[in-house]
Amino acid sequence: MSADAAPQRARVRPHPWWPATKRLLTAAFFVLVASLLFVLARTIEWSAVLAAVGRYAPRTVLMAAALAACSFVVYATFDLIGRRYTGHPLTPRQVMTVGFISYVFNLNLGSLVGGFAFRYRLYARFGLDNRVITQVLGISLLTNWLGYLLLAGLVFCFSPLALPEKWKIDSPSLPLLGSALLGMALAYVLTCVCSRRRVIRLRSCEQRLPSGRMALWQLAVSSTNWLLMAGVVYTLLQQRIDYPTVLGVLLIGAVAGVIAHVPAGLGVLEAVFVSLLSPRLPSVELLAALLAYRGLYYLGPLIVATLMLIGVELRFKKSGAAAPARRRVPRHRRTQHKVQPKA
Repeated sequence: MSADAAPQRARVRPHPWWPATKRLLTAAFFVLVASLLFVLARTIEWSAVLAAVGRYAPRTVLMAAALAACSFVVYATFDLIGRRYTGHPLTPRQVMTVGFISYVFNLNLGSLVGGFAFRYRLYARFGLDNRVITQVLGISLLTNWLGYLLLAGLVFCFSPLALPEKWKIDSPSLPLLGSALLGMALAYVLTCVCSRRRVIRLRSCEQRLPSGRMALWQLAVSSTNWLLMAGVVYTLLQQRIDYPTVLGVLLIGAVAGVIAHVPAGLGVLEAVFVSLLSPRLPSVELLAALLAYRGLYYLGPLIVATLMLIGVELRFKKSGAAAPARRRVPRHRRTQHKVQPKA
């Protein structure tokens, strides 16, 4: 049967109420983001932030800002690992744009808004389906906490902190906790390197293991990002506290912020630093450094990410909805068979 005689597929038309509903949901989404930004802005003492930054020498601020910028670039590469893992066809520039915007809003507004909602929205705008977006998100989250496990394990094992007596965990237990965290990170890498079974089945879900090289890449970039974050605080403290201690306190504060579910960890990070480091440095100087850290690592990038988000949305609005992206086959899954010519 010729192509002309073949019956044409009927076009599936959306319900008449869907366009209006979609516009309403989009408007509600941005109203929610704007509301969260407004609430966040009201909780920040802007004059204190500016005064704290103003007390630093320009060289110190520039060095801390450079470390912060490197940290955001490194984090944006997490989604490049997801790109290679899934084989989706978006360009590295598109992927890193989504990664940067999502990370900044994740820091300031929490993982549900930043890490999840923005990734799903922006990647869907670029044409990826939900299954691929979920895989990219999963790889990104795994990458982030893999480096945390490695560094926290090393710090707690070889440079344990003196914890306050009122904390539920005592200092002698930290090396045991560090050994467990370090073992988890190494177990993941060894599984990816040595496992012959490349697909893990959990009930009805299947998850393909990354390659050993990809697992090592995850470990390297995530560890680098956490080290750069600690470097920003270390620089703003003007090297008056040793770097391993600053790194350990930052790692504890990061987990405390996640547990507390406070946007941007407001007050949590400061409380952890003051509790652990006030015997070694006056609380006023600690808070000044952390306010400057908030300004450089949270508020400044938030302005940049908001402008980038507006630009991306305007481009999509001008060009129309994106077509579904064609999936790129990952290199490690490409077949080696060549098509034989017809006789």
